[in-house]
Amino acid sequence: MGERRTISDVAILAAGIAIAAAVIAPIVMHGLTNPPDQRMVDLDVYRSSGWMVLRGSPVYDFLTQPPQLLPFTYPPFAALLAVPLALLSWPTVQWLWVILVYAALTIAVRYAFREVIRRTGRWGPITTGALVGATAHLMPVSDQIRFGQVDLFLVALCAADCLTPSPRWPRGVLIGLATAIKLVPGVFLIYLLVSGRRQAAGNALLTAAAVTLGTFALLPGDSIDFWFGALFDNGRVGANNATTNQAIKGMLLRLYLPDAVTSLLWVALAVLIAFCGFRFARRASSLGESIRVSAGPESSAVYTAELTGVAITGLLAVLISPVAWIHHLSWMVLVLGALLGSGRDIRRCVLTGVVWLFYVLPIPWWGAHLIGPKHAAITRFAGRIVQDAYGLGTVILVFVLGSWMAKGLCEISQADHEDGSRAHAKVGTLSS
Repeated sequence: MGERRTISDVAILAAGIAIAAAVIAPIVMHGLTNPPDQRMVDLDVYRSSGWMVLRGSPVYDFLTQPPQLLPFTYPPFAALLAVPLALLSWPTVQWLWVILVYAALTIAVRYAFREVIRRTGRWGPITTGALVGATAHLMPVSDQIRFGQVDLFLVALCAADCLTPSPRWPRGVLIGLATAIKLVPGVFLIYLLVSGRRQAAGNALLTAAAVTLGTFALLPGDSIDFWFGALFDNGRVGANNATTNQAIKGMLLRLYLPDAVTSLLWVALAVLIAFCGFRFARRASSLGESIRVSAGPESSAVYTAELTGVAITGLLAVLISPVAWIHHLSWMVLVLGALLGSGRDIRRCVLTGVVWLFYVLPIPWWGAHLIGPKHAAITRFAGRIVQDAYGLGTVILVFVLGSWMAKGLCEISQADHEDGSRAHAKVGTLSS
């Protein structure tokens, strides 16, 4: 019986992998067969930065080959991590990146949809495979393959740090590492502070500082170039008013107001969104602790509350950043998991499906096609709104998660209280 069960479990795991592979295959094939000068152009930047480190050349002075001519924009620690890529052939690096990206997506999915996956019991691998396939088609996620981006690694690091029940590492260390690689995950230091995890916030800050200072010792010239120069050069990341910039500032730049007005509006709106968002995130964490007392630590509402706080923080990382390309919205994987919760509420299931479809369709590009001079003024006005669809949707999702979450989590808690047959979780909630 035990042997049959083991063989059956292996078969289920294989089926889950096969489902995911079949669904993501078109994305991978398309990404790896793009014209050479359009294929994983950001990965080429990372690999080139590794070459610069090996050669002892200035990391922030190089540009990739025409027609892209892209500079390196991340902290120098990221260039150190890219050194192994420079030692491998370009085809090998591309395939390796594909494997790593989908491994990171699988980790993110396991955390985002933990409650749904564990409800399916021994069929969990098939559920996981289907969810990996579904989320792979979100435009922010498929762009990870198209450009060869790092965002899913950051999502996986922050999710693991916040949502693992009893980590083997000091909580906050992974967030610190993510912040040292790319500054955007630094918003999670604020989340840890407002949710009362001061020790974890300290660990994150110390880790980021230690890694940064260590990189200063190894790459002093490049570190000075970044922290006192390249960091403040927004032009290095491309046209900030492009459709792909779905941050608040990107949406404002596309209004073509005077620069002073744009800057003032951006600061005001960023502060307002940050205040509301972190207030919602803290409320989610506090609600999770309250439900833990009333319904017990195994209630799915406890985990969903913490996941909600993490998802809101990820969305804030996109909105308040000066530049946030569409692929930065990989946090949407966690958002979908928070919206779905345990999967018992049909309303939440429908909403999750609608949001998934919204971020699968290339809606901002539809808007971009409507703003040309050949269109009427009303069409161009509508086109501007549609062009900002992902950013506006992100703002709405912050408030949906923050305001609707309380009632939904209480309903989940009540359902859990009535269901005494729930299995123990493999991945738990953030503990203080």
